[in-house]
Amino acid sequence: MTNQCMIPVSKSPQDYQAFRISPRDTNRLAIVFDPAAANSSLTVCIEIFDVGGKTPPNRHLLAVEMFFVLKGQGRATCDGKTVSIRAGDSLLVPPTSTHLIENTGSERLYTLCIMVPNEDFVELIRSGMPVELDEEDMRVLGRSDLLVAC
Repeated sequence: MTNQCMIPVSKSPQDYQAFRISPRDTNRLAIVFDPAAANSSLTVCIEIFDVGGKTPPNRHLLAVEMFFVLKGQGRATCDGKTVSIRAGDSLLVPPTSTHLIENTGSERLYTLCIMVPNEDFVELIRSGMPVELDEEDMRVLGRSDLLVAC
């Protein structure tokens, strides 16, 4: 048996790359870890929904997707069943389930999203338009010390 030690990968919000998959999308995805960094078929991102924003209905053939609500409130629909979600709630979406998440609150909705296996998710995200995380995003992600006063 060979002992294998992987050096932990550490990132801060200023390291995250953020994208809108399509110009008309009302959500952005900030990649935290991808298969290259994780050395595994894993994607971890922060999904940020503008007020009134939502994902299009989508499904994954093999992947399990988990959402943990960091801030805000919304509604999640999976295979026709709808539940309200808010900070602290989590949602587990099994493979082949058609699902969507929408922001029903008066402020942005932030979710931590984990998908295993990756199923080309990070490649889809990176094929979109790069965007910057703004001051509000950085505050929510816990790194307000990175902001520069004007």
